[in-house]
Amino acid sequence: MKVKASPENIKLAGKIIKEGGLVAFPTETVYGLGANALNPIAVAKIFEVKNRPSFDPLIVHISRIEWLEKLTSQIDERAFKLIEKFWPGPLTLVLFKSQIVPDIVTAGLKTVAIRMPAHPVALELIENAQTPISAPSANPFGYISPTTADHVEKMLGDKIDLILDAGKCPIGVESTVLSLIDEEPKILRPGGLPVEEIEKIIGKVKIQTKSEKILSPGQLQRHYSPKTPVKIFKSIDEIKNPENSGILLFKKINLNIKAKRVEILSENGDLLEASANLFSALHRLDDSGVDVIYAQEVPETGLGLAIMDRLRKASAQE
Repeated sequence: MKVKASPENIKLAGKIIKEGGLVAFPTETVYGLGANALNPIAVAKIFEVKNRPSFDPLIVHISRIEWLEKLTSQIDERAFKLIEKFWPGPLTLVLFKSQIVPDIVTAGLKTVAIRMPAHPVALELIENAQTPISAPSANPFGYISPTTADHVEKMLGDKIDLILDAGKCPIGVESTVLSLIDEEPKILRPGGLPVEEIEKIIGKVKIQTKSEKILSPGQLQRHYSPKTPVKIFKSIDEIKNPENSGILLFKKINLNIKAKRVEILSENGDLLEASANLFSALHRLDDSGVDVIYAQEVPETGLGLAIMDRLRKASAQE
């Protein structure tokens, strides 16, 4: 059931979380599918509804810094510097977990991924639930992430107890995941906080989006994928059979071909606007009946790194 994110409905959603149910809710990045992070049976429902593999860990969302100390066994000094600057916000920190975090949340790892979302509805929901909330994106596993409540309703519908609708997510790509468990900090998933901003606070970080063991959400080779095949292009000349194709442009250009559908992420090439529009544009192209989606390359600076990460994973073969 989709409802407006009014104070009354947020209280209802908090009650559902407390009682072991599932609630889809907005964050500044994408809509999340939330359950009580300390209730392994409730968390198991997330995996069941999403058809998510159990080796893929979940992010725990908190509304108060006190929870960070309860959920972790040790906190790196660098974490406090980043938290002071970027929380609430689209930064997830991977730290060593405490014993209260169920293994199903961390996929059996000794670490836990934690963030504080910068969305009033998300924060109010966590406060009302009186517990940290585990929440991956509110969609079937591997499919395009939802940036509106309508996306959630279309994909998960009556499989979940409640959908809180607070409009479109302003950032539109998932959080940046940063591991601080080693001396060298590592980006496990590029996202809504540009790497350059993190490096201003703690110095150089390594980008490690692939590893033998899945250490973070979003590390699988194929992810964020429409049902329609996606191909990344540099030049318009690479587009074949345009009349049956959908084209995803980074910015407005002169197209000398007639495509079945064209989506422009940002008229003037603004990366923040492009990231906010990425998943909605992919949803519209996927629903338009095209045979293939051609996606234009985006400059890999700032949020462009996260956009290209999502496009590469959307275009990966099974």
